[in-house]
Amino acid sequence: MKKITINDLMQWKQEGKKFPTSTAYDASFAQIFESQNMPLLLVGDSLGMVLQGQPDTLPVTLDDMIYHTKCVRNGSPNCLLMTDMPFMTYATPEEACKNAALIMQAGANMVKIEGGSWLADTVKMLTERSVPVCAHLGLTPQSVHIVGGYKVQGRQEKQAEQMLQDAIELQNAGAQIILLECVPASLAAKITRSLDVPVIGIGAGPDTDGQILVMHDMFGISANYMPKFSKNFLAETGDLRQAIAKYMEDVERGIFPDEAHTIA
Repeated sequence: MKKITINDLMQWKQEGKKFPTSTAYDASFAQIFESQNMPLLLVGDSLGMVLQGQPDTLPVTLDDMIYHTKCVRNGSPNCLLMTDMPFMTYATPEEACKNAALIMQAGANMVKIEGGSWLADTVKMLTERSVPVCAHLGLTPQSVHIVGGYKVQGRQEKQAEQMLQDAIELQNAGAQIILLECVPASLAAKITRSLDVPVIGIGAGPDTDGQILVMHDMFGISANYMPKFSKNFLAETGDLRQAIAKYMEDVERGIFPDEAHTIA
């Protein structure tokens, strides 16, 4: 597998070529994903829930993310590797730069941060200092106590318009990827059409440039519950590598997510 860069994702967006993404947390699974040519991996703070058994992502530490980033990079030298910045590690632009440097030094190619236009100064400072940024909008799990649970975002017109404006402002500040989680498919499609940078969706319908799943959901081994937008590809194929290949193929062909796995 050749080394994947943000330029590849930009080219795929321009060509209308959809791309798959998965979370990964260790070297063994990262190696398997790379063997199947998965272009982009996310070391997600979802590890707090799927690996540590926490009720949410808030207890995850910067040291946790650095450790797992090193593990995934060791297993996958060529994927584009994105790592979540955990709760309250980017409360100010200065803190974000200090902590993002540690994540990048651990092997990440990009950091992901959750929040709207209030992050524009942070994104600008990070990208000016050579740290690529993915901005996460919609359902932002680190804000679970503010939004009152894991709920669909952007159904009200005012909220939808704000999300679109946030996406544009974050792109203009330098964000190179926008990730949309748990938003109506029509809104995700509108945001994707409005931006020049790639948009990745999870529970955001079929019209984003890329899709991402938590690997534990892809394999049907999540401890708590299976979100509506997720699909157990291991049950469909009966083989780990075939499950990954099926997921990737279905994303690239626009078959996944289908109506059953889309939020209206």
